[in-house]
Amino acid sequence: MLKNESILKELSPHPISFIKFHFLWLIPFLWGLFLLWFYDKLSIFGAVLWVAGLAIIGIVASILLIRWSIFIVYIAVIGIGLFFIWEYNMDYRIFIPLYTMLIFIFGAPVIEIFRRSHKYIITNFRIILRGGILRRKERSLRYEKITDISGEQGIFGKIFSFGNIIPITQSGFGLGSDEAFAGGGMQHKRFFGFFGGGKEVSTPRARSYYQLYGVYPYKEIKKLIEELIQESLSYEREQVELQRKIVDLLEKKNKEDNHEENL
Repeated sequence: MLKNESILKELSPHPISFIKFHFLWLIPFLWGLFLLWFYDKLSIFGAVLWVAGLAIIGIVASILLIRWSIFIVYIAVIGIGLFFIWEYNMDYRIFIPLYTMLIFIFGAPVIEIFRRSHKYIITNFRIILRGGILRRKERSLRYEKITDISGEQGIFGKIFSFGNIIPITQSGFGLGSDEAFAGGGMQHKRFFGFFGGGKEVSTPRARSYYQLYGVYPYKEIKKLIEELIQESLSYEREQVELQRKIVDLLEKKNKEDNHEENL
């Protein structure tokens, strides 16, 4: 901690706030359970269906969470499963469903460990954001650098009083982008062309460890941060005004000294 710095709040995400991450293991687990019901009817087509199903789930999850590492993990699971089937001549009709359920059930404790790795510390000087399991990430934001904060509450957040708070700085920290694209084509006997245009809009967005994700109680924490930012801005304005007055006094003194010398 810095000199004269004191901790006002230590926070971590509400357990229910990570429910969307739990779908990363729950949906594949249910997919394995579904295949288990029909294991006696599975053929080589069933193995293809298993691969395609997991790949599609991985792609959709990666797009929604903007993390292609998720798709890579799913592909790794598929690759390991196919290796066991090939190398050890496993009966894929029973192996595929049980392997899928067993491998993804471990996702539940992993997600919980990931949630607990998030720590948010609010002090009288700054906000400290930490998160990550294998690779620890940390960011410190002083209140005078924060220009705005964005708040968000979903349905569960309103019920259980938690929400997301994204600090936004002058440098653009806390902002992502949404891009829209429009295009058209035209064709003629001797001519074919395409034209289009795009527009990018900045929007509050950050990883769970670069925002106060799922903090509780949401309204109380948001109000506290707004008050700390306001106090910081007021102090900064007072310092600027004090410096301006000092400069004015020095200029006045110099003028008086020059006037006395001329006399």
